[in-house]
Amino acid sequence: MASSTLICDTEAWKDLKDHLDDIKKTHLRDLMSDTGRCQSMMVEFDGMLLDYSRQRATLDTINKLYKLAEAASLKEKIHRMFNGERINSTENRSVLHVALRASRDAVIQSDGKNVVPDVWNVLDKIKEFSERVRSGAWVGATGKALKDVVAIGIGGSFLGPLFVHTALQTDPEAAKWAKGRQLRFLANVDPIDVARNITGLYPETTLVVVVSKTFTTAETMLNARTLREWISAALGPSAVAKHMVAVSTNLTLVEKFGIDPNNAFAFWDWVGGRYSVCSAVGVLPLSLQYGFSVVEKFLKGASSIDQHFYSAPFEKNIPVLLGLLSVWNVSFLGYPARAILPYSQALEKFAPHIQQVSMESNGKGVSIDGVPLPFETGEIDFGEPGTNGQHSFYQLIHQGRVIPCDFIGIAKSQQPVYLKGEVVSNHDELMSNFFAQPDALAYGKTPEELQKENVNQNLIPHKTFSGNRPSLSLLLPQLNAYNVGQLLAIYEHRIAVQGFIWGINSFDQWGVELGKSLATRVRKQLHASRAKGEPVESFNFSTTTMLKRYLEPKYFLGDASVVVDIREGQATSDVPADPPTLLPQI
Repeated sequence: MASSTLICDTEAWKDLKDHLDDIKKTHLRDLMSDTGRCQSMMVEFDGMLLDYSRQRATLDTINKLYKLAEAASLKEKIHRMFNGERINSTENRSVLHVALRASRDAVIQSDGKNVVPDVWNVLDKIKEFSERVRSGAWVGATGKALKDVVAIGIGGSFLGPLFVHTALQTDPEAAKWAKGRQLRFLANVDPIDVARNITGLYPETTLVVVVSKTFTTAETMLNARTLREWISAALGPSAVAKHMVAVSTNLTLVEKFGIDPNNAFAFWDWVGGRYSVCSAVGVLPLSLQYGFSVVEKFLKGASSIDQHFYSAPFEKNIPVLLGLLSVWNVSFLGYPARAILPYSQALEKFAPHIQQVSMESNGKGVSIDGVPLPFETGEIDFGEPGTNGQHSFYQLIHQGRVIPCDFIGIAKSQQPVYLKGEVVSNHDELMSNFFAQPDALAYGKTPEELQKENVNQNLIPHKTFSGNRPSLSLLLPQLNAYNVGQLLAIYEHRIAVQGFIWGINSFDQWGVELGKSLATRVRKQLHASRAKGEPVESFNFSTTTMLKRYLEPKYFLGDASVVVDIREGQATSDVPADPPTLLPQI
C-alpha cells in the first residue's frame, strides 16, 4: 500500500463496509449456537485462554479483517517496530519498549547499534542499588534504613508503575519480599496529593525517586522541590543526596537539583512515556519495593508476549486479534467506547493505565502522513473491577448504549478464601459473574421469555434486554508478576495494531502540548497579579472573569511559601511522635 493511500480507500476496507449488511442481519444468540464458529474463535497461549466468540463477527468477518491487515502492511509494520526503524516519524524516533524486557543475549538495533546491552547496564545498576537499599547497606542521613519510597512522576511515569504495584501488592510471593516497606506514587501537582503521600512518613526513612526524562516536567519538578524542602527542613540540605534519586537523561539538571548524578538511572528517546513501565521508570521503584527478582519475572512475562506478537500467525496471535476486533468495533460497527472489566481487585489500576496508553496513542485525527482522516480512530476506554462495576455502569452496558467489553478473569485467586458452609468459595462467587455477564450481554432477554415467566405486562419493556452486545473474555491462569507483564504487553501491542491498521502515529502525543503552553501564560498572569498587583489582561472574557474571581483576596492565603512543621527530636528519635507535615504559611 502506498504511504499516501488511506486505509479506507483500499478494497479490503470497502469489502468490510459492504459486509456490514450481513452482520446487521445476525444476532449473537444465533452466532453462539454455531459450535464450530465458537471453537475457532478461541486461542490459547502459555496457559491463558482468549474467547472472542461473543464478538459480532462471523468467520467471514475475521478473514476479511486479515485481508485488511494485509492491505495495511501490518506484518511489515510490526517488523519495522522490532527492527528499530524510526516509525515515530513526527518525532523521528524508534519505538523500542520491547527492548526494555528483551533477554540479555537478544539483539535489537536502533540506528545500527544493539541497544540491549545499554538496557541491561541500567537493569544491573537498578538491581545493585535496590539490593543495597533493601538490605540496609544504603542508609539515610541519620544512619537509618530507607523503608519507604515515594516515586514522583506523572502520566506514563506514574500510571504504569502504579498499575503493576497495585497488582503485586496481594500476590503472596511479591508481598513476602515487600514486607515492612511502603511504595507511594505522587503525581498530581495538587498539594492535596503531596499531603496524602507524606502522611505517616518520616524524611529520615524515606527515599524519593524523581522520574522525569528531561527533568523539566512542570508538575513533577514542583512536587520534587516540595519534597526536597520536606527533607531539607528535617535533615538539612546535605541529606538530599542520600534521600533523593532520579530517573532521567538530563544529568546536568539532576546535579543542579542536588541529586548525585551517580544515582540517576537512564532511559532513552525510543521509550515513550506511556510505554515506559518496563524501563527504570517502573523497574526502579518496583525493585525497591519487591526486589529485582520479582520485577525480572514481570519483564519476562512481557517479553513472552513480545515474542508471541512478533512470530505467531495472525489467527493465533492474541494482540493482533484483539487489535483487529477493536478496529472492527470502532470503524465499522461504530461503537466509540470499550469497557475494561477485570474480575480481580488487584487489577483496579489496569483500566486507568490502559486509558492513557490507548487514548494518548490513538486519539489522532490525521494519518501518519498528515492527511485528515474521514473515519474515527481510537476509542473511549474506561473500566472498573467486577463485581463493583456491575453495581455501577453495567446498567448502561446492558440496556443503554452498546459498549464492547473486555472481561479479564483469573483462574487462581491471589488470596483464596472459602468459608465453611458456603456453597462456593469467595473467588468462585466472583468468577460466577465473570462467566455470566458476557452471556447476559450476548443473549439478552426477550419479551416472550418474560411472558413465560409471568412478568407483569407493564414491566416487560423495562425488563427486556436486547442482547447482541459484543464482548471478549481473557482467562489468565493466575496473577503473579509474570502474568501481569503478559497482560501489560498484550494491551500495548493491541493498541499498536489498531494504529498500524488506521495508518496513524500511535507514538506521539502532540495533543498534550497545547494545554501546557496555555497554562504557561496563565502561570505568568497569576504571578504578575499576585506579586505586582497587575490586572488580568489578554485573555477572553470567560477566562478573565474566572481568573478575577480566583484572584479575589478572600481566597488568597498570603505568602505562598511553605513551612515544614518538624516535631522536636523527630530527626533522631526511633519512633517519632508525629511525622512532619507541610503547612501553608498564613
